[in-house]
Amino acid sequence: MIELRGVQHSVGRFRLDDVSFSVPSGAYGVLMGRTGCGKTTLLEIICGLRSLEAGSVFIAGRDVTDEPPGRRGVGYVPQDGALFPTFSVREQIAFALRLRRWSARDIQARVTELAEPLGLVDLLHRRPLGLSGGECQRVALARALAARPAVLLLDEPLSALDDETREQTGLLLKTTQRQQGVTALHVTHSAHEARQLADILLRLDRGHVFEP
Repeated sequence: MIELRGVQHSVGRFRLDDVSFSVPSGAYGVLMGRTGCGKTTLLEIICGLRSLEAGSVFIAGRDVTDEPPGRRGVGYVPQDGALFPTFSVREQIAFALRLRRWSARDIQARVTELAEPLGLVDLLHRRPLGLSGGECQRVALARALAARPAVLLLDEPLSALDDETREQTGLLLKTTQRQQGVTALHVTHSAHEARQLADILLRLDRGHVFEP
């Protein structure tokens, strides 16, 4: 579950004010809103990348408001994927597992477990340069899921893809979320994506989140 209670955050004239909402465990939540309304900022708050003026963040029933990002049990796919340019696909997926000192055998098993359903087996030796947009997003998704997070956050993951790839990747996101048993929050301004993916739909407008 993802739950925010009375969250407040401001930068200059921008403000999130008394934001409260929840996404039930195992659900695919979609957060809509116009460009610049603070959707990415809200994801970064959940990740622990931005501090709060007030309020609390709960992940899987645990108050993580004061926890560092690495201890929150969150997988994050930023809008541009943010792949490491010098890492192979295999190294990208294994990155968080090496930080957590998984054994080589367990890392290999988890990389294979994710690479097969995401269609990455033939790309494991490749580096990001030369991969298509859809391939890069699949790698970023695998990397975010590698350490088995309770929550998956996705920032406009389909925005840079062509129509056909966007449709296919959207279906893959929903299928993978179900298979991995993770609670998801997907940010978009696309009504089509929301209809395709959302179990629960939220909208951010003028610093407040509500169910439309």
